[in-house]
Amino acid sequence: MIPLDVLLLFAAASAALAIAPGPDNIFVLTQSALHGRKAGLVTTLGLCTGLWVHISAVALGVAALIQASVVAFTVLKVVGALYLLYLAWQSFRAGRSDLSQPAAPALGLRKLYLRGILMNVTNPKVAIFFLAFLPQFADPARGAVAGQIVVLGLVFMLVALGVFSAIAWTAGYMGAWLRRSTTAQLAIQRVAGTVFALLALRLVLTKP
Repeated sequence: MIPLDVLLLFAAASAALAIAPGPDNIFVLTQSALHGRKAGLVTTLGLCTGLWVHISAVALGVAALIQASVVAFTVLKVVGALYLLYLAWQSFRAGRSDLSQPAAPALGLRKLYLRGILMNVTNPKVAIFFLAFLPQFADPARGAVAGQIVVLGLVFMLVALGVFSAIAWTAGYMGAWLRRSTTAQLAIQRVAGTVFALLALRLVLTKP
């Protein structure tokens, strides 16, 4: 059993990480602002589902293998960077006709959910972070470490779900205004595209 004070400390650290700017936050914000809260919330569910892959990997020791293998880390890193560049390209090519649609998500809820999963799974930094972060709050004296990591991972997922949902809900209020302003629509897409491209570059430069 993990003590309550340890869980609260872990939850606070998890919230700080979830709030920190990153590709997940940007994607949730843009989808919710441009296509409505439902799009942002579905994207959030996809991202949190992807977290479970990393949590399971850490619990099973696969993440340690990725960290030890330069080839495995490089492959996953390149895939993630290419996907971020793809998102940047889509953002830059979005024009007035793409952004003037009704609030329903252009990609469809199922595609948004799957995209959220893919964005999270192909980010090796999440796996490495979990490998370094979760074990610090696990204690062999309290029982099976793998079980504790699963519990901590679930707490992280719940915190991330809450933070990302808040971002989606808040950004959703911007939807009506954005659909009336073509300039604002284009600006947020260009900013998002630039951020995705910079994140892709940073990911490529990340070392194991």
